[in-house]
Amino acid sequence: MLSEFWLWLEMLPIAAEIGATWWFPFMESLHVLSLTIMLGAILMLDLRVLGWAALRYSVSNLNRELVPWSASAFLVANVTGVAMFITRASHHVENPAFQIKMLLLLLAGVNIAYFHFRVLRTVSLWDSQGQPPLAARVAAASSLMLWIGVTLAGRWIGHIV
Repeated sequence: MLSEFWLWLEMLPIAAEIGATWWFPFMESLHVLSLTIMLGAILMLDLRVLGWAALRYSVSNLNRELVPWSASAFLVANVTGVAMFITRASHHVENPAFQIKMLLLLLAGVNIAYFHFRVLRTVSLWDSQGQPPLAARVAAASSLMLWIGVTLAGRWIGHIV
């Protein structure tokens, strides 16, 4: 039943238009650019939380300035990712790299929720310290590793049959 759904997606006129025209490389380019913006913002915040960079800036200020950039870029990445996905949905869902990317995206989302809804609740206690608490540093290190994994798995999607 699910396989029929993936095939139905591929048969949508928009999927055919994207897959057979300049729209696909355009979507792919926007996807990469949005990921670059998103990951740049995440990297800056994670490195600050780890105490490795930008120590003269408070975590709350960096968070306030960078999250809108990251969230907006994530939205663009999702729209462009779905646009590319529907062109070969039945192939992608069976692709191990795609499956790994989706799993890592889910874990990254859980990590983001944990950081923003649990760890940052106490940010006023450690905001300007060079070394935030262990929970914050673990979340930041996990973020870096998960997003590296998402990026690598995404790159491998087109190269695994």
